[in-house]
Amino acid sequence: MRPEAGAPHPAGHPARAGMRAAVIHRYGGPEEFRTETVPEPVAGPGQALIDVTLAGLNYADLHCRTGEYARYPLPAVLGADVVGRRRADGRRVAALLRSGGGYAEVARVEQAFTVEVPDGVGDEQALALLEQGATAYGALTLAGRLRPGEAVAVTAAAGGVGHLVVQLARELGAGRVVGLASTPEKRAFVRSLGADRTLDPGDPGLAGRLAESGGVDLFVDSVGGPVLRAGLAALAPFGRLLSVGARGGPEDVFSVDELADRSAGLLAFWLEQVLADRVLFAGIAGRLFELAAQGRLVARIDRTVPLTGVAGAHRALAARETMGKVLVDVRRED
Repeated sequence: MRPEAGAPHPAGHPARAGMRAAVIHRYGGPEEFRTETVPEPVAGPGQALIDVTLAGLNYADLHCRTGEYARYPLPAVLGADVVGRRRADGRRVAALLRSGGGYAEVARVEQAFTVEVPDGVGDEQALALLEQGATAYGALTLAGRLRPGEAVAVTAAAGGVGHLVVQLARELGAGRVVGLASTPEKRAFVRSLGADRTLDPGDPGLAGRLAESGGVDLFVDSVGGPVLRAGLAALAPFGRLLSVGARGGPEDVFSVDELADRSAGLLAFWLEQVLADRVLFAGIAGRLFELAAQGRLVARIDRTVPLTGVAGAHRALAARETMGKVLVDVRRED
């Protein structure tokens, strides 16, 4: 989800109280984070304040921190998803933040991007499923149009979105699920989720291995480059390449002839279109929470860090050391 530029609190409004937050004063590396006391945000029309229990850390946050993805007025509080209690009514809610502000004790959220969390779902699962789960579900059903019995392959299959794609593809009736992951530990984790096969994305014979057993009907990619090329080579007739969050480079340009050779489709998914439709967003979130309450969808929590640990968590995510979701417990002191 691409954030809009914005400050943690609107200019010209008096601060009601102070709150702890992980703040950057300039764009750069993880060392730019400072844990500080800053003014609380103020809710405007259509907005609400949430007393945050947990915030999410997403790969896009790394690009927000460097200024490559969105330019926030500085100093800025990053973070695109939170779970906590809505001050107006005390209800437990999860929300997506289009203008940052998640790495803090209090977040200002748009009501349209907020959903109530049912009793059968804990805070960790609700937060880990909202953005990544909605992305995985929307990619498979809305863009990928997965049909029962089809073969699915997913890159970064141990990541926040990828490990949910593996589970949801199974839930949606995929005939075969292949997960690509870079280390033996990650591949073992992906197999534990129900993947039929796991492959190393660095394998020079990746395309041939993907093409075995009839090829791939839907190739879900968040990496791009040579791996995406291997996915194209392994597509079954009428297969689809689906890009989810990849930052495409020159090698990701395909000719019509390349696609026509397999009657293949080239697709992309961005969560923004789901968020533009309140009914669709709430319906997807409800379905994800229902699956979680039934134990049929489980988000892996890689680690939970305090606000003072945000910099280290950014480093770990950048180094691809994590599996599943990274959370920030804004209430922890250290």
